[in-house]
Amino acid sequence: MITVRPAAERGHADHGWLDTRHTFSFASYHDPGHMGFRSLRVINEDRVKPGEGFGTHAHRDMEILTWVLEGGLEHRDSMGNGSVIRPGDLQRMSAGTGVTHSEFNPSREAGVHFLQIWLLPRERGLPPGYEQKRFPPEDRRGRLRLIAAGDGRDGAVTIHQDADLWTALLEPHESVRHALAPGRAAWVHVARGGVSLNGRTLGAGDGAAASDEQMLEIAGAADAEVLLFDLA
Repeated sequence: MITVRPAAERGHADHGWLDTRHTFSFASYHDPGHMGFRSLRVINEDRVKPGEGFGTHAHRDMEILTWVLEGGLEHRDSMGNGSVIRPGDLQRMSAGTGVTHSEFNPSREAGVHFLQIWLLPRERGLPPGYEQKRFPPEDRRGRLRLIAAGDGRDGAVTIHQDADLWTALLEPHESVRHALAPGRAAWVHVARGGVSLNGRTLGAGDGAAASDEQMLEIAGAADAEVLLFDLA
C-alpha cells in the first residue's frame, strides 16, 4: 500500500529569514495524523536567506541528518565541530545526552535550501556524536546510493537506528528499484523534480509511505532528486 503525502498539505511557516515546510508535525505545526513514520520523525524543507540562520540551540536523543540541495550551510556545535555543508555532503549529528549547535547561511548573496531530517535513536542516552561524508553526483546518477545506515556499510554515515537512507538523481525515463524485506516499510521524499513511485505520480516536496510492498520502482518524470528511507 502506498499513501501519498502531498507537498501542498505540509505544515508551512514563513519567518522572513526562514521559509520552512514540515512533512510531519514540528514546532507550532501539529497534525495528529502526521506525527512521523516509524522511526522517521522529521523532514523539514528549509530555505534560509543570505547571512541568516539558526542561533545556538539544544537537542537531545535524536539522530539529525542534514542534506543540502543548494548553497552552503555553516555548522558549529558544542563538540567542537565546524564545517560548511554543501550539496552532496551528508551530516549526521547524534544529539544523545545533549548537544548545542548553530546553523547559518554564510553567503551574503545566495540563499541556502536544505532538508533537515530527524530519526528516533534505537535507545536514549547515547553519547553525542558527529559525522560528515561526501557523496558526489556521479555516485548518485541513475542509481540508488546508500548514504546513511545503522551499520555504516558501503561508506555510508552511521546512524543509531535500524534504518537505511538511499538517494538517487534521475533523468526522465531513468528508473531504480528497491526491494523491501518482510516487515519493513519505506518513506520516499522527492527533493526536486518529479517521479513515479509504483505508478503513483509524485512532484517536488511530495512524500509517500510504502507498507506491505515487496518492490519499489521509482522512475524519473523530470530531472529529479529523491530520498528513500528503508525503515524497520
